[in-house]
Amino acid sequence: MSLFKKKEGRTVPSVDDILSALSRVQDPELGRDLVSLNMIRNVAVSGGEVSLDLVLTTPACPRKSEIREAVERAVLSVPGVGKVDVRVSADVKAAKGPMEGRRPVEGVKNILAVASGKGGVGKSTVSANVAVSLRQAGARVGLLDADIYGPSIPTLLNLKNHQLRGENGMILPASADGLKVLSIGFMLEDDSPVIWRGPMLMKALGQFLHGTAWGELDYLVIDLPPGTGDVQLSLVQMTPVAGAIVVTTPQDLALIDVKKAVRMFEQVGVPILGVIENMSYFLCPHCDGRSEIFGHGGAAETCRQMGLRFLGEIPLQTTVREASDAGIPIVTRAPDSPAAIALAKTASGAAAALAVLESL
Repeated sequence: MSLFKKKEGRTVPSVDDILSALSRVQDPELGRDLVSLNMIRNVAVSGGEVSLDLVLTTPACPRKSEIREAVERAVLSVPGVGKVDVRVSADVKAAKGPMEGRRPVEGVKNILAVASGKGGVGKSTVSANVAVSLRQAGARVGLLDADIYGPSIPTLLNLKNHQLRGENGMILPASADGLKVLSIGFMLEDDSPVIWRGPMLMKALGQFLHGTAWGELDYLVIDLPPGTGDVQLSLVQMTPVAGAIVVTTPQDLALIDVKKAVRMFEQVGVPILGVIENMSYFLCPHCDGRSEIFGHGGAAETCRQMGLRFLGEIPLQTTVREASDAGIPIVTRAPDSPAAIALAKTASGAAAALAVLESL
C-alpha cells in the first residue's frame, strides 16, 4: 500500500515519508542513521516543498557537505518533493566520561588536552591553530595555556601585553577574535622564569580551571607542557578530560615519546582522539619543492600499530613561523596555505573523534 497521499492527481509527501527516507542515511563517522541520532529535526512539508534542520554533532564536522548532500538526495527521492531546504547547525554534546570525584569546569562541555611526549615538536602552535579552527567553524572555544614553564600562547595570539582582570572573584580570560584565552604568561615578564614545585602548580592549574569565568564553551583546549609530569597528572585528577591529542614529529626519538604519552593517558582513563605529525615535511617557499627533513610517515605507522586515529600531517612552512611570530595563527593569516588547510583538517578530525566517543 502506498504511503503517499494523492491530492488533485499529485502525490503529496508526509513528514513520515520524509523521515522514512532519511532513516536510510547514515552519519559516516557514527555509523548510525540520522533519524535515530536525532540529527533530523523540525521537518515541515508544504505541498512539494520540504524544510528541515540537520543538527550535526560538531560545527567542525569534516564531512558536513557530504552529509548535507546525502540528506538533500534522500528527501528529493521522495515522490512529490520538488524542493528541499536544509538548515545546518550543530549541537555539541558534553563529555560522558566518569567523574570519579573530578570537578567539571562550569559551563565547559568538553576539555581537549593537547600533549607531546617531548618538547620542540610545535605543540603550542598546533594548540593555538586547532582552537582557532574550531572557533572559525562556529564552536564556542577557550584556550588554556597550561605550559607553565614555557607559556607561548600570548606570543602566538599577540596577547603579550594583556593584563589579567578579575570580576566577582573570578579571572576574566582574554579574547582573541572570539576565542577565550588564559595563560600564566599574562602574569610574567618576558624573561621571568617560573620556579614552582608541584603543590604550587596544582594550585595555579586549579585557579585557571575553576577560578576563571569561561562562560559557555563547547571546547576548552588545554596546551599542556611536554612530557608526562605534574601538570598532566594534576589536570586529569582535577577535572574530567574528554580526550587528548598527541603532537609529534616524524623522528624516531619523538615517536618513542609519543608512545609514552599515549600510555600515560590510557593509564589515567583519558581517550586518545588521535596523533598529529607536525613538521611532516618541508615546503620550499621558492620552488614548492618537498623535503622530508625529519623523515616521514612515522606517526601514521605508530597509529596503525597502536590502533589510534591519525589526524594528519602538517608541513613545515616559512609562513607558519612568520604567522606565529606576528601573533596571527596561520589558519587566520593564510587560510589557503597547505599548513593551514592541514591544521583545520586535524581540528575537524579531533572534533569528529570526540563525537564518536560521545555517541557510544
